[in-house]
Amino acid sequence: MTLEAITEFMETADIETSSEGYAARFAGKVGAWFLEVQQQATLDMLAPYPGATILDLGGGHGQLTEALIRRQYDVTVGGSAEICKARIASFVDRKLCNFEVVDFLNLPYADRSFGVVISYRLLPHVTQWERFIAEMARVAEKCILIDYPEKHSVNYFTPNLFRLKKQLEGNTRPYRVFTQAELLRVFQQHNFALSERYPEFFLPMVLHRKLKLPQLSAALEAVSRRLRLTKHFGSPVIMKLLRQQSDLG
Repeated sequence: MTLEAITEFMETADIETSSEGYAARFAGKVGAWFLEVQQQATLDMLAPYPGATILDLGGGHGQLTEALIRRQYDVTVGGSAEICKARIASFVDRKLCNFEVVDFLNLPYADRSFGVVISYRLLPHVTQWERFIAEMARVAEKCILIDYPEKHSVNYFTPNLFRLKKQLEGNTRPYRVFTQAELLRVFQQHNFALSERYPEFFLPMVLHRKLKLPQLSAALEAVSRRLRLTKHFGSPVIMKLLRQQSDLG
């Protein structure tokens, strides 16, 4: 089945990231550790907004859904096709969260409809990424959380290492890497400014996957964080951006 057969939208990268094949990248003990790191950083950043309405764009991968529900957030997951609901269908069927098919470049919501907008595992695969950011900023009332691969990390070598990475991981895809500065430039155009950042790992995730030793990986990353290597060269980075006070009305 072609993408055109299941969606009419231009940006559909979440069809892949919502799939069982993609979920396999986070299977096993190492995958669980990856998701634990991501989840804890996210919940810490969301702590000032108990019970907030959250729009999770591209969140059909389900990496945050259960944790957000348990913290009693009002969660809506947006996907580019109905098929993106598959991994979170049990939550939707029990009415613990909502799922809606949306066009990421023309979100069907009024301005500032959600307290918080989150998008993980999506931005590096969006072609019209500046327009996507504009839409996130338009519908977010207070806060945006995104993750992205930072260029000032091992990702600097992505063009030369992609073939090796694909050999090691099999189902990896080409993706865009960003600098913090270029992302902040676009967010600032829409009155959002950096509040917090959390680089997740210093060593490449593919290395941790191949080690298959989460305790060793955690120890190596703890040392890297103490040496401030992760702060300066870590990736992916979770960024929290706040609507600027002058735009809060």
